[in-house]
Order: sequence, then structure tokens, then C-alpha cells
Amino acid sequence: MKRGIILILSICLFVTGFAHAQVQKAKAHWTYSFSKPEVKKGETVDLVFTATIDKDWYMYSSDFDPDLGPMLTTFTFEKNKTFELVGKLKPQNPKTKFEEVWQGNVRYFEGKGVFKQTVKILADNPVIKGTSEYQTCSHINGLCIPGGEDFEFKGLKVAAAGSAATEQPSVGATKPATEPAATPATVATAPADTAITVTASDSPEKADSSTAIKATAPEASQKGFTETPAASGSLLAFALAAFLSGLVALLTPCVFPIIPMTVSFFTNQERGKFKAFLYGISIILIYTLIGTVVSRLNGPAFANFLSTHWLPNLLFFAIFITFGLSFLGLFEIVLPSGFVNKMDQKADQGGYAGVFFMAFTLVLVSFSCTGPIVGSLLVASAGGEVVKPIVGMAAFSAAFAIPFTSFALFPQWLKSLPKSGGWLNTVKVVLGFLELALALKFFSIADQVYHWHLLDREIYLAFWIVIFALLGFYLLGKIRTPHDSPLEKVSVPRLLLSIITFTFVVYMLPGMWGAPLKALAGYLPPQSTLDFDLNKRTAAASTSGVSGEARKYADLFHLPHELEGFFDYKEALAYAKKVNKPVFIDFTGHGCVNCREMEARVWVDPAVLQRLNNDYVIVALYVDDKTELPESQWYTSKYDNKVKKTIGAQNADLQIVKYNNNAQPHYCLVDHEGNLLVAPKNYDLDPAKFASFLDSGKAAFGKK
Repeated sequence: MKRGIILILSICLFVTGFAHAQVQKAKAHWTYSFSKPEVKKGETVDLVFTATIDKDWYMYSSDFDPDLGPMLTTFTFEKNKTFELVGKLKPQNPKTKFEEVWQGNVRYFEGKGVFKQTVKILADNPVIKGTSEYQTCSHINGLCIPGGEDFEFKGLKVAAAGSAATEQPSVGATKPATEPAATPATVATAPADTAITVTASDSPEKADSSTAIKATAPEASQKGFTETPAASGSLLAFALAAFLSGLVALLTPCVFPIIPMTVSFFTNQERGKFKAFLYGISIILIYTLIGTVVSRLNGPAFANFLSTHWLPNLLFFAIFITFGLSFLGLFEIVLPSGFVNKMDQKADQGGYAGVFFMAFTLVLVSFSCTGPIVGSLLVASAGGEVVKPIVGMAAFSAAFAIPFTSFALFPQWLKSLPKSGGWLNTVKVVLGFLELALALKFFSIADQVYHWHLLDREIYLAFWIVIFALLGFYLLGKIRTPHDSPLEKVSVPRLLLSIITFTFVVYMLPGMWGAPLKALAGYLPPQSTLDFDLNKRTAAASTSGVSGEARKYADLFHLPHELEGFFDYKEALAYAKKVNKPVFIDFTGHGCVNCREMEARVWVDPAVLQRLNNDYVIVALYVDDKTELPESQWYTSKYDNKVKKTIGAQNADLQIVKYNNNAQPHYCLVDHEGNLLVAPKNYDLDPAKFASFLDSGKAAFGKK
């Protein structure tokens, strides 16, 4: 049964991971032509690259300092014996401006961009083709999208000796830009049978090397690295994937605590069926409104705030503790009598505000776990799309609304049963214990994000062991709460529930000394917070040699399973270049439930662990960490024009700007310049697939 649930979860998240990891298309469309239709063998001709750029977007040129920051436009030619390059790439009259974020002058095109490259024709029927790399950015919201495509020049006539060449241009093939491209790197020369990349620079110190020629392999480009086969399909397919995501999100621990509150709230409601349906409709409306409007105004940062900031997490913690104590009988949560009397006088109008409040609470609480799942929808909305995020959020929230509407209807069925008696209070008390246990998850998220170390793994487990042990004794009648009826004998259902509860307690006990407790992966704080771990692997198992390196933030973060790695992007790339290994980027978060589950279920697999240890330089980038950096390291993001002051904010910005994704977990295999080697991977509980993913990245790196 357990494996079946895991299999279903894996399939759903695998499908939804494809649907949500949408990569935006660059906002430029290219045509290619010759400066003249006919030349003699041995003569030169200009290749004319013309980009038509969408309104309110601009494209960076190729003639400024490539180390400044933005991605320059480059063209990589497949070199052969039919032509040779002459001189450097010549952008035609780009504009110049000073960009504060880069602290330097950049050159760019608006509306239309033209580049010319002179080539010498060496044979009849010259084969001139290759790939382009460039970047388009929005004047409206600062979003930047890398792009790249294959190009080919056709139609040039090579005249016999003595023939005249005319000056009429001949247009070649036209294709829209589709794929993201990597940041260009340059060296001085290339063998005759390799590709060559041309760019230009207007910086004085780089004037002598402005014609850049780079040896590349076909796999070096990020062309084709998309995880969204459904992204270009119909809205119906996208909505279906979003709906499946909503069903999967119901299994996350942030959603479970609201179930007892829902049952308790609707148990004593009049006009329960109507209010239950109103509850479901409110969930859809609120979720869609928040997911689209907020994303238009604030982007993915707001979802990150709800998921990780101390204020909402401690607020939810306090709310669930309060409800839990109330369910146990410490006090009753009642409205003021005057308000109740008015509500009784207007029964048809009363209670609806409470229904809306319950729906709103569900939406806010669920964001703690579902924010990363719907994060790509927020990116799409901030990038200018409107209809698709609305459809996606509506479908996602509908999956939420259906079961919770059923929960709201279920208490009415319970009330209709004859002689309900004291068993209904028993249900309420059981829900109270669950509220206390599940409330700890919210405090734990804030504790991890802000490094308070108040609720490390062993403390968390100790609370759960005590709470569920007390629940077991309660089910056996050994503990009575204020509103319980006397229990003369234990029914078979109560006995079975107590057996299940005590079995769960026994299962958790070894976790106090380091047992991984895979069934609770994601619910518990990371294993690295455990003070006494008998299950620790020795550092000698690793061949990375990273432990001898000075690493930023090594005192704040730790990798699971005694893996060694980095927590700073640039440090990891530099070390990878030093040891000549590819880089495994783990975009993760303290509050990311699925990240912990991947580490506990997939990373721990011997085949995966061996590959991570031996084949890669690992860098874990926490996108929700609130540690503030020195002011000298702050910068303003070109994505949302906000100052990024914390480790988490800068890591999240890197993921969005460079890899065009903001969901976690998100795994990227890259080379020493940060260019993707293969398509990234998200949540997938199949160790064999993850090992194959690592092997494919290693193979692509070897070919480069």
C-alpha cells in the first residue's frame, strides 16, 4: 500500500514538474541574408543577421565588455573548408546606456537589431551554419530571457572567375527564436574542424581580442533543455497538469492541519450543504485571485514570504496550538453573545463570513507547501502572461476545493447519525492531539530559516513521541479530558487505532539516535540538526576533497548524508574548474518539504550517493534563507528591480534570472561557466531515474 502511494505521488509530480517548469521564449525573431547574391571564389561577402525584437523588449549587442554581466549576442559557426571568417562581428548602430546594476555601459537594440560578419568564400556551394546565443530583456518588469537558435545561410551563387557580382541582397531562411542559451565564453583560437564563436567588444582592454573563437561540442548549447512538453500545447493540457498538481499538493504536511479545523467548523453549522459548497467556491476564487493578482504585483517573492517568513509561520503555529488546546477542552472558542444573537436573528445571512475566513485560512496555510509547486505559474504571470496563470491557478485550486468541500459536507452526515453521544467529543480530542503535533511544522520552518536552533530534529521528535503516546493512552481510556464521557470498555475500532498510534511511536523512537525515518521525510527537521547521530557516515566515504577548502556559509548549512560541497554559486564553479568536474546545483529551501523527501528517499540510494560523491561538485543554494549579507554585497535584481540583501534572496534571483525557474527542489547539472549540460530535474522519487540523470550530465560534460 505504502509503495503504491509513493508510486502514484511520483507519477503525479513527475507529470506536474514538466507542466510547471515552463521556460519563456526569447522575444526576438531572426532572418538571415547575404549582402550580395553572387561572389567569386576567394572574394568576401557579409552575412547579415537581422533580429526583429518585440515591443517593450530590448536585446543586448555584442560590442561591450563580456565580463560586465549581461549575455552578449554571439554566433557560433560550424567551421568547414568552404568559408573562413574575416574580422570580427559588427553590430550596426546599437544604442548605449549606463546600467547601474552592472556599473558600466551596455549596448543594446530596440525594435530591430542587425549584425554583420564578413566571410571569405573558398568553394562552390558554401555551407554556412551554426547557432546563435543572445538575451532579450523587458523594459516593463525587468525580466530577462536568454535565447538561441540554429541558423543557416543559403542561396549564395559562387560565380566563375571573371564574373561580376551584383549588390542585391538575398534572403535566407527565417525561424523564430525558441531555446535558451548559455552565457558565452571565449578563447583565442580553434582547430579547423571545430566550431567558432564570434562576438565583439568595445572595452579598451579587450580590443585586441574582440574576435572570440571558441571550441565547442554540439552538447555545449542549452538548446533544447526544456522540461515542458506540454508547455507549448493546449490550455486544456496545462489545466489538467495543474489539477493533478493540486491533488498531489493535498498530500503535503502543510495541508493536513487544516482538515481538523474544517471538520470542527462545519460540524455545528446550519445550512451546512450550502455553506460547504460556498466554502469550495471561496477556495477557488481566493486561490486564483491571490495567485494571479499578487504574482502580477510582487512575483514569486510573496509566495516565498508566506512559505518561509517567521511572521506567517509563527502566526499559523499559534492558531493551530490554540485550536488544539480548544479541541482538548481547555477552553471553548465562541463568538461574543451579542454577535451570536444577531446571527441567529439573520440565519440566512449569518455564518458566511466564517466560511470565507476558513477558505482564506486554507489558502494561506497551503502556500507554505504549495508555493514552490505553483511557483512557475507566478513566474509566467510576472513575465507577462495573464490567461495561462489564471487557468492554472483555477485548476490547481479546484483540486483543493473538491476534497475540502467533501470534508465540509461530511460532518453533516455525522450529525444525522442517531445517538452520536460522547464519541463526537472523542473525535474532537483526537483532532486536538493532531493539531498540536502538526502545528510544530510551522515553527520548525521559521526555526530553520532563521537558524534559531530551538526545534532541532531530536526536540521535534521528542514532542511527537510524547504527543502520539498520549493519544494512544487516550484511545485506551487511560486519559480523560474535561468533556469526555466515562469509558467502561474499549471498542474494537478504538483498540485498532491505539495499536496504529503506538506502532507509530515505536517507529519514531530510533529517530532520536539517527534512524532516517523515511516515511516522515519532509515533515521533520533535517538530519544534520541531530546532535547525536549513530547513523552518520564517515567523511572518508567522500572523494570530493572539499573539506579542505575554505567555504562560505559552511557554518550555516550542511549537506545530507555527510556529503561535502559548497553553498556559494561562484565558489562551486571555481572549484569545479580547478578539479575539472561538472557541478550539481541543488536549489533548495529550509521550508521545502519535497527537498527533504528527495534527500531522504533518493539521495540516500547507494547508486545516487556514489555519483554525487565522486562525479560532481555539489552546491546547495537555499532560496529561503534570511541571513542578511554585508551591504557591499547587495544588488538590485534585473528581474524585479528589488534590492537583494539576503543569501536566500540572491539564490532565488539566480535561479529565476539564469535558469528561468523558481520551483524547489530544482536540480541543474552545469559546466564551469554555469551552462546547463542536460535538462534540469525536479521532484522524482525514482533513484534509478535520478542516477541516470547524473550519468547523462557527466557524459555531456565529458564530450565538451
